[in-house]
Amino acid sequence: MEGISDIKIMGIDEQRPPRVRKEPYIELYFRLSHKAPVDWCRDFNDLLSKHDYTPKINPDEGLYIESWVRKVDEISAQVQQLKDTVTKCNEQYIEKIQQRIQNRDDENSLLLKEEGEQGRLNRVIAELNFDG
Repeated sequence: MEGISDIKIMGIDEQRPPRVRKEPYIELYFRLSHKAPVDWCRDFNDLLSKHDYTPKINPDEGLYIESWVRKVDEISAQVQQLKDTVTKCNEQYIEKIQQRIQNRDDENSLLLKEEGEQGRLNRVIAELNFDG
């Protein structure tokens, strides 16, 4: 199974290759290695919301980065920035998960320290073994 840290740009979407058109821009669609979670996509979009060309990912689809450039010479720099943003987004997403786990563990520790019957109940529940 692929994890968050495995998300990376794998290439151009074969169904939507870049084309030079009359318009003063070139649309680019990049394919990710696998579907990204909705929250990851939202984080990615937030990180690039102030970018000149506003690259984005449809959170429901989670598989393609949609972008554009004005000139062919801008494509390499655009790809590098997108790759850097994907890496940063992976790191931030993992940090958020770790923080949630830490917060949950802290809350569980507080429950075990509770006094009286509720504290005793919390400790008994925490010690239950559900293995075979």
